[in-house]
Amino acid sequence: MKYEAVIGLEVHAQLQTNTKIFCGCGTAFGEEANTRTCQVCIGMPGVLPVLNRKAVEYTVKTGLATHGTISPSSRFARKNYFYPDLPKGYQISQYELPLCQKGYVEIVVDGAVKRIGITRIHLEEDAGKNLHHAEGGASLVDLNRAGTPLMEIVSEPDIRTPDEASEYLKKLRSILRYIEVSDADMEKGNFRCDANVSLRPAGAKEFGTRAEVKNVNSFKFVVKALEYEIKRQAQILDEGGTVAQETRLFDSTKGVTFSMRSKEEAHDYRYFPEPDLVPVVISPEAIESIRKTIPELPDARRERFVKEYGLPEYDADMLTQTRAMAGYFEEAAKLSGRPKVISNWMMGELMRLLNADNRELEDCPLRPDRLAGMVKMISDGAISTKIAKTVFEEMYKTGKDAETVVKDQGLVQVSDTGAIEKIIDEVIKANAGQAAEYKAGKEKLFGFFVGQVMKASKGKANPDVVNQLLKKKLSE
Repeated sequence: MKYEAVIGLEVHAQLQTNTKIFCGCGTAFGEEANTRTCQVCIGMPGVLPVLNRKAVEYTVKTGLATHGTISPSSRFARKNYFYPDLPKGYQISQYELPLCQKGYVEIVVDGAVKRIGITRIHLEEDAGKNLHHAEGGASLVDLNRAGTPLMEIVSEPDIRTPDEASEYLKKLRSILRYIEVSDADMEKGNFRCDANVSLRPAGAKEFGTRAEVKNVNSFKFVVKALEYEIKRQAQILDEGGTVAQETRLFDSTKGVTFSMRSKEEAHDYRYFPEPDLVPVVISPEAIESIRKTIPELPDARRERFVKEYGLPEYDADMLTQTRAMAGYFEEAAKLSGRPKVISNWMMGELMRLLNADNRELEDCPLRPDRLAGMVKMISDGAISTKIAKTVFEEMYKTGKDAETVVKDQGLVQVSDTGAIEKIIDEVIKANAGQAAEYKAGKEKLFGFFVGQVMKASKGKANPDVVNQLLKKKLSE
């Protein structure tokens, strides 16, 4: 490669608090425009902000979960700029003294672990939302989001490829969901990314001029935006030009980035300490108290699943993507004693049905204990794997346990040798020509006979018994 990309990501994650960062207005998504506002979040003169304690705790929790250092004292600042969705004319954020610094997240790249540093994690308020192209060509402003608590997580420029960027974002979102500080829902705008990208000659140490791509809201679009931006900058450099330091937007329909404005520097925002808020002081005891609330995180859980349950790395990685999925697997695996079988059903049939319904696992009517019960019925020979697929779908639809579904639909597996022999005799008689060919050495026909017997038994015959009896009958 002629050039090396240098990528840093700034992630804004909405915290899962019930109220805004400096007032008591709710943070529910999808409410009627401008109904979740008060004098504080719309910036009326004379009002004073009151810091949301839970937002601070969630930010500290994130810092600890990403191996960061928690600042014993941090301070809020005013970030001054004018935009219609910023009613105060400034944003309350953190600048010189953020809550958390110097953490990291580890991702897997080509089978090797790569560490992506985190420069800082700070707390700030969100702005409102501009609604352009409204009826009559007007632009409207909805201030329901104004004052919503955001964490900004700023990575080091350690990322080198668009795929690495995607993996980093996925891992970060997984951690936020595990520790339950944010739902990190991209569709609702609760997990947004600004990507800073520059190019430098391969082997060089100095950074090139960076462009920032704002508010990319899906993993796929992050990859596409970075791929385009790398090609764009490479072409400029190849032609002897200079990359402009600017802010750009990504057009997901055309797959291109385009210039929005020249890139601001910190001094452009005229940061100064927020006079209406005192410094935030966090004691060592408070930090340790928050640390105790952090659950087992994805990496540790994945490693344990491999060691404790004997799962392949791929299975363990898939099953630990979310805390809900990992918990579901673990409960079903312990109850059934068949972890790999549970993994297969979850990654296969369960994910297929959830995706078809666009449903999260938390909303699944099929409980883990009932999946375990079905797997035990297969192990005990009560139902075949083929019948189990029918049982599974009915369990998923109704939430009923496997025994009830099997009983209601008459799906009990037939293991009675006499009944199965009778079916086999009828199948051989009806296919005498194929039976003669089999006896003459055409052994591939055995599968044909198995299929005919299972069809005649409506899938209820025990496959093991069918195989044993068929071999005996066809050799007579």
